[in-house]
Amino acid sequence: MAKKKFFSFLNFFKDDDDDDSINLEKSLIRHKIRSQKKELTAEQKKECAEAVYKKIEQIPDFMRAKTLLMYWSTDNELSTHDFIEKWSKEKQILLPVVVGHLMIIKPYSGKGDMTKSKLGIWEPESQSSYMEQIDLLIVPGTAFDRKKRRLGRGRGYYDQYFKNKKIKKWGIAYDFQLLDKVITPSFILE
Repeated sequence: MAKKKFFSFLNFFKDDDDDDSINLEKSLIRHKIRSQKKELTAEQKKECAEAVYKKIEQIPDFMRAKTLLMYWSTDNELSTHDFIEKWSKEKQILLPVVVGHLMIIKPYSGKGDMTKSKLGIWEPESQSSYMEQIDLLIVPGTAFDRKKRRLGRGRGYYDQYFKNKKIKKWGIAYDFQLLDKVITPSFILE
């Protein structure tokens, strides 16, 4: 039902068969990326993460940011754990938490204060939601393109949360997740 809502603006120009072909293409992209991730060794994953974060740490927008919204990576995402631990001593780190069909933001206060959600994602246990300014979002994605478009996992949590928010958004991923074009992206990075 939610996917039909997301594509409702396209329905003025396309018929349902077009929606089905778009959804099929997204599914194929997601499957291909998952397969490529499975081929990575632990050493390759670690090297990629270190290279990405080394670059991020040199960008002035990152250096100026006081509050970062990130994500606690799963085994098949570019790892964020060490980066979050390192920078949580100097910056406010926030993590998303899924509640029902919505995403809320909670402060990160250490690995010991995390619990595994029904979706299998580690989230802060904190009772308080974060509602203040976020300087920078570092977001996962299934795929990205050079026009800074992002294809998510398909549930729309990030899309819904960031719909009307002006926040600098950066996507991080492995090289093979950068495609020539992402169809009907979930949102545009800045």
